[in-house]
Amino acid sequence: MTTSVGTVAEIAGVSVSTVSRALRDVPGISVETRKRVQRIARELGYVPSLAGSRLATGKTGTVAVLTPSLSKWFFGQVLAAAGGVLREAGYDVLLYELADDATRERFFDAPKLQGRADGVLILALQATPEELAKLGAQGLPVAMLGSAQPGIPGIQVRDRGAGRSAVRHLLNLGHERIAFIGIQEVAGSTLGGVPPAQRLLGYRDALAEAGLSASPDDEVLGENTIAGGTAAMAQLLCSATPPTAVFVASDEMAFGALRALRRAGISVPEDMSVVGFDNHELAEFLDLTTMDHAVSHQGSQAAQLLLAALSSPGSAPPALTIPATLVIRGSTAPPRPLRTKTSHRDTVN
Repeated sequence: MTTSVGTVAEIAGVSVSTVSRALRDVPGISVETRKRVQRIARELGYVPSLAGSRLATGKTGTVAVLTPSLSKWFFGQVLAAAGGVLREAGYDVLLYELADDATRERFFDAPKLQGRADGVLILALQATPEELAKLGAQGLPVAMLGSAQPGIPGIQVRDRGAGRSAVRHLLNLGHERIAFIGIQEVAGSTLGGVPPAQRLLGYRDALAEAGLSASPDDEVLGENTIAGGTAAMAQLLCSATPPTAVFVASDEMAFGALRALRRAGISVPEDMSVVGFDNHELAEFLDLTTMDHAVSHQGSQAAQLLLAALSSPGSAPPALTIPATLVIRGSTAPPRPLRTKTSHRDTVN
């Protein structure tokens, strides 16, 4: 005889929805109740039906994740961390890559998620109020990573402060001619340029604090790729007075900058100091000084925010900000004139 979910609920002394949540390890019930329900289900040989569980609870057990890219290292790290938290909480992940404007417009213009997901995690898409309203109309709690909207839980990096810290490091080493290589927003991209723009402002802030002015010629934007960083660094090297240091808004572009310097016969850090941003897994291998903004931590925290919104609808949403930390490696040093003077002074003394 087939055992029903109602039988399990009756013997356990709980509701059908509680049985469903206990068997899917969804938060919100006590450990004691969860274990009792799971034990009774095992003893009765009950195997839950996915369709039946959805009918009983009105929930799908699925979270939709919206991302502008699946190929970039940053999003891979964020997705891995967020997915781990969501799966541990009993949720499956429905992944949407909204890589261009047309795909994004089609997604938000149709109620794609109603009955398919319980909530939505948005990664660095800079969702508009209109887009968020369309998700809200489908009854979907939302959490965001890399952007902020009033009334929506989210987590952001203090990108402007991180930019200041990166450039202050170079200033403290004695550099005065410091350039910036930034991320240019690609036409049709859904990513949005808020964090890169904030890093540029941090660069300018630090120079202003030091009484230095940022020259437009020292600010070069390019595609957020190794090739983009290579081209941007080559452009800076064509300047009549090249910089002695450069702050790059992503590690991937910094890898390209290092390649351009190597091809030009310019030593790092002897002739040029380079600071990146991300602490990419290859940054240590390439001995790159960089800003670490806890990418995996961002993913897990964003997932936790969504789980909180799912378990307590209508509660005051938190807005979290995290700092970036300078990781000093071998790609930064004092400019050559200062090192020469120090070395001569040490020899004389």
